[in-house]
Amino acid sequence: MTVEERAQPVRAVAGTGRRGRILAAAAVLLGLVLLLHRLIPNTVGNVGSLVETFLPWLGLFVPLLLAGALLRRSAVAAVAAVLPVVVWLGMFGGTVVDKSGPAGDLTFVSHNVGAANPDPAGTARGLAVSGADVVALQELTGSARGTYEDALADTYPFHVVMGTVGLWSRLPLSDTRPVDVALDTTRALRATVATGEGPLVVYVAHLGSVRVFPRNGFWTQSRDAGIAALDRALAADRADRVVLLGDLNGTMDDRAFAGLTDRLQPVQEAAGAGFGFSWPASFPVVRSDQILVHGLTPDRAWVLPATGSDHLPVAATVSLPGRGDPAQPDT
Repeated sequence: MTVEERAQPVRAVAGTGRRGRILAAAAVLLGLVLLLHRLIPNTVGNVGSLVETFLPWLGLFVPLLLAGALLRRSAVAAVAAVLPVVVWLGMFGGTVVDKSGPAGDLTFVSHNVGAANPDPAGTARGLAVSGADVVALQELTGSARGTYEDALADTYPFHVVMGTVGLWSRLPLSDTRPVDVALDTTRALRATVATGEGPLVVYVAHLGSVRVFPRNGFWTQSRDAGIAALDRALAADRADRVVLLGDLNGTMDDRAFAGLTDRLQPVQEAAGAGFGFSWPASFPVVRSDQILVHGLTPDRAWVLPATGSDHLPVAATVSLPGRGDPAQPDT
């Protein structure tokens, strides 16, 4: 065997090692992005918020890394891929577990019914038989409003519509008023629901849209202004029991909602089974439709079947503390 022939296996091993190191570096980088996503800056194109919007989906890169490690026969890359697996499970392992509890006192449904919904009557009929006690709708149009009012009237004798949002309830409503979310039209309201255990304040909101532009990145200016306005309204509200229902155009992993989630608890995280993705309805990849609570115990959270909207309805059941029970602490 010549010197050159003996050198060929050495070069092959070295090349495999280098390729393995590249895969290992990619695995470590993925783990760090998951673990330290709050450190990704938003100064250029809102990259941090964009990554956080799709944060759970970063786990899909792990099988690719493992396949690459197997293909390259790289133990180093395979071991390194354990890091993002551990981090992902630490962050989202509890989310995929079914945390549903016993039936609660009240069931809420929130649905962006879609301005372009071709079948508002069918959507309304589906909501009427959902079993919900309170239904919040967003993106109501003037032409479809009457359809929803007629179809829901028998099941929900109390309702209020302001701008493009509405609330339907089996229980009496009072103190209804619009809420400013930094938009030209009314897209949020506040109402008090009379329950057997005392008043419950319900907010319905449809925050500004977000967009991804090739040059400017993740545009969230309108939505973020709405978050700030909604947060101020909640901070000024002295109610012990609060429910926020609506299309917030963002996920609760996005740092923009940190102030909101300091005040209210997302029910999907507390009592859901899985991520509860709600948009787009044809193949949901994010949960932009939210139910958050304060002073209540989340018992169950789930997603309802598709309607004619491009969003899926989301639902939750909660328990009410008795009149003499102390309100839950801030979450």
